[in-house]
Amino acid sequence: MLTKRIIPCLDIKDGRTVKGINFIGLRDAGDPVELAAKYAMEEADELVFLDISATEQKRKTLADLVLRVAAAIDIPFTVGGGISSIADVEILLKNGADKVSINSAAVKNPDLINKLSDKFGSQCIVVAIDAKQKEGRWKVHLVGGKVPTELDLFDWAKEAQLRGAGEILFTSMDHDGTKEGYANEALARLSENINLPIIASGGAGKITHFINTFIEGKADAALAASVFHFGEISIPELKNKLKEERVIVRIDK
Repeated sequence: MLTKRIIPCLDIKDGRTVKGINFIGLRDAGDPVELAAKYAMEEADELVFLDISATEQKRKTLADLVLRVAAAIDIPFTVGGGISSIADVEILLKNGADKVSINSAAVKNPDLINKLSDKFGSQCIVVAIDAKQKEGRWKVHLVGGKVPTELDLFDWAKEAQLRGAGEILFTSMDHDGTKEGYANEALARLSENINLPIIASGGAGKITHFINTFIEGKADAALAASVFHFGEISIPELKNKLKEERVIVRIDK
């Protein structure tokens, strides 16, 4: 079994870290640079930074804030929000990002995945997919979950892989912020359908939820926000519990 990764997520709006439930009802969660430094010290495996209003507001990700976060950490760093071109990615990588996450722009222009993968390598390209269940099917949503489509989660993940994505970040909108566990059934099905690392997102509330998503959901990484931001779960405690359950994680200290 490969080493499983724990990934805190900084959802950024107006330069602050925020968190909501089911993509709405956002509340302030702190300064992103301070949180990033804290998570790096606590041995998070990676960090994800999502400028959640960039696409809706039709502006680019906050490149200067990316630069400040990158200077505060020494772990891999993925940035998303408003990315729609090679030039956008070049700026973010120059400012310290290791990977970029594309979502709405990839659905609207699937060739973007090919172009970015060809230019920067597939290991640099994360395709984020926000989806919710409708009449028993997982439907992809765009613009921070505000715009529903008829695109099927599993079909889109397969296409993203074929076009050169290096990783899939799947967020269940139904589970987001509920703290009732990840969408493990959908995650397991994703892992059977594609041959890419899958990051589980949406629903973490207890340590058992992380254990279950690695074992039942077959996720390669688990992303969470509020449980880390508000001190409900510490990363060292989480990793020790995972190790006790024979889930392989990186523990340096």
